[in-house]
Parts: sequence; C-alpha cells; structure tokens
Amino acid sequence: MDYNAIGWQSMSLKSKIILGTFAGAFALASQPAIAEMQKKEFKVVGTWSFLDHWKEREGPFWKERLPKLSGGKLSANAKSLTELGLSGFEIMRLLKLGVYDAVHGVGTYVAQDSPAIEGADLAGVVQDLGTYRKANEAYRSILEREFEKKYGAKLLMIYGWPSQQLFCNLGNKSIKTYSLDKLKGKKIRTYSTTLGDFIEGVGGSAVTIAFAELVPALQKGVADCGLTGTLPAYNAKWWHGVTHNIRIRLGYASSFLAFNMKTWKSLDKESQALFQREMPKLEEEMWVATAKNDQRGMDCNASGPCKDSKGNDLPTGGMVPIEPTDADKAKLKEVVEDFVLKRWAKRCGTQKCVDDWNSTIGKISGMKASM
Repeated sequence: MDYNAIGWQSMSLKSKIILGTFAGAFALASQPAIAEMQKKEFKVVGTWSFLDHWKEREGPFWKERLPKLSGGKLSANAKSLTELGLSGFEIMRLLKLGVYDAVHGVGTYVAQDSPAIEGADLAGVVQDLGTYRKANEAYRSILEREFEKKYGAKLLMIYGWPSQQLFCNLGNKSIKTYSLDKLKGKKIRTYSTTLGDFIEGVGGSAVTIAFAELVPALQKGVADCGLTGTLPAYNAKWWHGVTHNIRIRLGYASSFLAFNMKTWKSLDKESQALFQREMPKLEEEMWVATAKNDQRGMDCNASGPCKDSKGNDLPTGGMVPIEPTDADKAKLKEVVEDFVLKRWAKRCGTQKCVDDWNSTIGKISGMKASM
C-alpha cells in the first residue's frame, strides 16, 4: 500500500493504527489462498522475441509477475516462438497434444482449422482500433466456444497488434499518391488467407514469404510490397527495402492466450482464480500498448518523432506515408464485401457461423456476410 499517497504523514495516530490494522488484515487474507495453491510450472509459448508484446508484457508476466503473485507457487518455462523455432501456425495443435500448457498466438495463423476463429480478424472490415476491440469483445463467446471445440482449449485473453498496413518498394520517393487500383499485378507478401483474399480482390498476387526474408525479397524484386503491423515493420527494419507506407488498415492481428483444457481443469480453484483475476489486467495492458505502438510505428517508419517505450530517441525509417483517399476507402469497402466476406462465408460453411458473425462483428462494423 502507498501510504504517502493517502497522506500518511498528516494522519493522527489513531487513524494510522486503524489503517495499519486494515492493511495487515488484507495481507493476511490473501495468505490462505496462496497457501492452498499447488505448486506448478507451466510450459508456455509466447509470440516473437523481437516484438514489444513479448518483451514488455507476455514474458514479464510469466517470468516475474506470476511467481510474485502466487508467492512462488506458480512459475513458467516461457519461451517465444523465435526461441523455439516455431512459425506460429502449429502452436494450437501442439497445445491440443499437451506439448505446452498455455500459448499466445495470432488467430489467422490457426484459421485453417477454424474459419470461425478467422472471423475475428477479416481483412479490411474495421479501420480503427477502438471499434476493432469492441468487435472482438462482442465475438468473445464465439471464440471461447471454437477454442474448446476445435482444440480442447480454454481462451483467457484476446488482444491486438498495431494495424496491418501495406509497405511497398515503389522505387521513387517522389511519389506522393498511390491508389489501391495501382496494386493490380503487384506481388504482395501476406500471412493469412483473408489478407490473400483482399490482395486478390484488388488485382494483386498474394505471395508467401517469411517475415524476416521480406527485405531481401523486396530488394531483389521477388515481392513489391508486404503486409505487417506498423511497429513490427519498424522493428524489423523494413525501411531498408521499403519506400512507401500505404496506410490502409487491413486488420489488427487478433491474438489470444489459451490454456490446454486438461491443464486448466487440473488446477486448484485458487490458481484458476488468480489467472481469471490477472488476465483481464494483462489484456487491458495489451490494448493500451497496441494503440501507442500503432502510432509510434507509423511515426518511426516515416520521419518521426521516433522514440522507444522508455522515451529514448531512435532513428527514423524515412518511408513516404500515403493516406487512403475517399476513392480508396470506397474501393476497400467494395473488395471487403465482394471478396473477403464472400470467400470467408464459403469457408465458414454454415448459416449459423455467418449469423454469429453478422450479429456481433458485422453489427458493430456495419458489414454483412452472406453465404
């Protein structure tokens, strides 16, 4: 308890005694819960080691906060996808097999098993983070159902990443405008089916290239553009191969934390209560950081200002930013309706799946999917 913040120095002795008694009772009340916990070390997979979510939130939670909150009863052998040499596409299958107890992942990476999960992050449906968060929250019960049905998993968190935007090598930085129509015939790196649907909808060609290999691919002409988040593009130094950042928002990479259900059910009620209490706090931290990092990524990729999370100056990428015009926004809506939603509805396969989406994300976004 922060006694200075509540005016400790100015309190009477009687008030101090009462407050001290209350604080002591509060501390003692938490001890039985910790004492009842069974000792457990979790095998955990986080996201990518070079990105902020892992470095500043996922990793510190498992390695520092969890042991502290549980009085040392709960701990984790937590490693990032990068450390483990995993791509992210296989993590839910590994979770289902019991190889790991809990995993952080990106929804579209596991969409091949569940189009309903893919529905949380369909390309171009939402253009601002606030609406995106509301849409994901409305869709939470559907995601919970799908994670349990498809993977035998308990969904505990939903969070996003900086907006997924286009980064292109147009060769000449004097170019200040670039419509979506000009993407026709361009080879564009994507990482999900729904992003591929969008690119094909504008006449481009979706290509699969590893995140770390995009810069040389751009330099060699293997690809013309790439899709990723604003801050990840900066952290990976995409400016070495990119001249322009086309700021159309194609999603926020809806992500999750899920537990193996057998692991979850094996936990004592005190341990479950700790996670159910702390996960919403961590989720809130993720969303707040995502908003800040989205803008920071755009600033740093362009001409600044560019600072790290601690306020230290960083070099800028020098990309030319291009904001979507009204014509681009109209084109976006057309492609989303004619390609993204129609193709997803076909993959989803049932009217119930489509109706669930329309009554949640569709209602909030103003979009409608149909079989």
